[in-house]
Amino acid sequence: MALSVTGKVFYSVFFLVAVPILLIAWAAATNSLIGMPALRLLPFGVTVACVGFALMLSGIRDLWVYGGGLPMNADPPPHYVVRGTYRLLPHPIYTGFSMLCIGVSASTGSASGLWLVSPIVMLSCAALVLGYEHHDLRNRFGRIGSSFLPLPTDSSPPLIEIARCWLCVVVPWATLCVIQISQASQRRLLYPDAAVLATFAAAPFLAATGRQIRNFSTCGLVAILTAFALFLLLPLIFPANAFDPQPQQHGLWVYFPSAPVICIFLAASVFARRWPALRWIFGGLAIVAAASIVITNRSGLLDAIAGLVTITIASQIVPIWEMLRNCTERLAGSWKEWRFGTVRVINHGFYAGMGGFLAVVISGLFAGPEHLAAILVAALSAVIGAALWAQYVEGSAQLLRPYGFYGGLLGGTLGALSASFFRTSPWMVLAVFSVCGPWAQALGRLRCLVQGCCHGSPAPDAIGIRYVHPRSRVCRLTAWTGVPLHPTPLYSILWNVLVGLLLFRIWTVHAALSLIIGLYFMLSGIGRFAEEGWRGEPQTRIIAGLRLYQWAAIASFLLGPVFSVVGGRAPAPTPEFSWSVIFAAALFGLFICFAMGVDFPESNRRFSRLT
Repeated sequence: MALSVTGKVFYSVFFLVAVPILLIAWAAATNSLIGMPALRLLPFGVTVACVGFALMLSGIRDLWVYGGGLPMNADPPPHYVVRGTYRLLPHPIYTGFSMLCIGVSASTGSASGLWLVSPIVMLSCAALVLGYEHHDLRNRFGRIGSSFLPLPTDSSPPLIEIARCWLCVVVPWATLCVIQISQASQRRLLYPDAAVLATFAAAPFLAATGRQIRNFSTCGLVAILTAFALFLLLPLIFPANAFDPQPQQHGLWVYFPSAPVICIFLAASVFARRWPALRWIFGGLAIVAAASIVITNRSGLLDAIAGLVTITIASQIVPIWEMLRNCTERLAGSWKEWRFGTVRVINHGFYAGMGGFLAVVISGLFAGPEHLAAILVAALSAVIGAALWAQYVEGSAQLLRPYGFYGGLLGGTLGALSASFFRTSPWMVLAVFSVCGPWAQALGRLRCLVQGCCHGSPAPDAIGIRYVHPRSRVCRLTAWTGVPLHPTPLYSILWNVLVGLLLFRIWTVHAALSLIIGLYFMLSGIGRFAEEGWRGEPQTRIIAGLRLYQWAAIASFLLGPVFSVVGGRAPAPTPEFSWSVIFAAALFGLFICFAMGVDFPESNRRFSRLT
């Protein structure tokens, strides 16, 4: 629905004035919570901020001139724009605003702005595109061209494709290389470093076809996500860092996969595809270059090995995805049930039970056994909240005992308020729930796959999974039996694993409880908003152009900054093992298994049936 002139003015003022002011205030309020270094890089920051601001202005101008409107989701331009800045970048306004946030943070030396606010801004922009704008553009203009990745053609890539690859892949990895090498050597870049960067920068220009440059771009982008996941995981596996004799020299970057190693192998992959007969030579040269990076102390042994793991995973992302997709599809058709008189036991309840067990284990061990009573009360409140939410928000005669995630989040939050009765801080309970939440939800998504809830909308064959079991909700409530659907539970699992690793990591460095809580609410909301854009349950209501749970995700996201500012600033304690926690977790897991996997199918009483 088109906005009035007054509505457009308020919309513009909110995003152009109120949002920047709120972000600045949030950065100032949380600056003391960030343990990362406050880097004051004035020339770099000013340059990035100016480029970002120019991109924003150029994007707004292109929408006005070519699109016939302004960048307002509530009243979008009537014409699809592929000219001007949009020919180079699909979302120059969001890209520019993200660069502006980074540039201002680097210029002012704001640790929170650089390490908290800017990443959240970038993820929020990505979620808005994936969860809403992408689908809205397709609905209004039909099939739209994607300019984010180069086209997979067999002809020589045009200069615009090379430029796009440079902006999306080369610049981020080259920046990581410079930062990591400088941090390690504590001096200026030497000739070998410059040779690595020059080789990597030249790789897109030497790609023979659009398909080759697309493979390079895809591999580089996947490598960023893989490297970040390993950066979070490695400290949990090697806390003493036995692979590096001088870990203090590399500081923060000691656990980050070696960016120079990754870049040299990315470049070698392009050369090997360009000249297949020489692929072994290029591979050997890449190994020699990687070894020299370690020998000259530009990277530690651990991060060099992690770099090789990163590039291996990134280069095999297609077969890895196919494996994950096939496993997900098999799980989606694995419904089993056992009858004991009027009682039915369904196998998907075991996944929910494992999630409940893991939630109490993590919460109890991280907070300490003295907080166990408050944790169990809050956990039980979460289950009750999930049941009530689903009954009154999406309940029906066919779904007599469903459970809703946001009801559980609300119930658990309210249940945490009772912690004071057990001489426990509500912030402690919320913080441990935040740490365990992603892992419990990831396991819960396995139940979703078997049951057929939370399923996606139709998807291409290479992406989608098929539901064929007659007990699946997809087969019972929709016409999509055997149709490839987006594996949205798998999307959720992958995102929750990444969030779970991040929250695990910041707990181990004793971050403030308020920061942990705030991050969980924000990242959970970001992931769910994006996921909902690909989901296809027919019973989910659409309100003002957004799905119901997207509005819930926005509410969760907005609570995140509030919790990060007003929550308890006590540091996260060191986890403490206790058999009492394991025993209580086992009992709670059995309770969840019964609640979500055992029903009475012959009864028509409320809460009696799961399907």
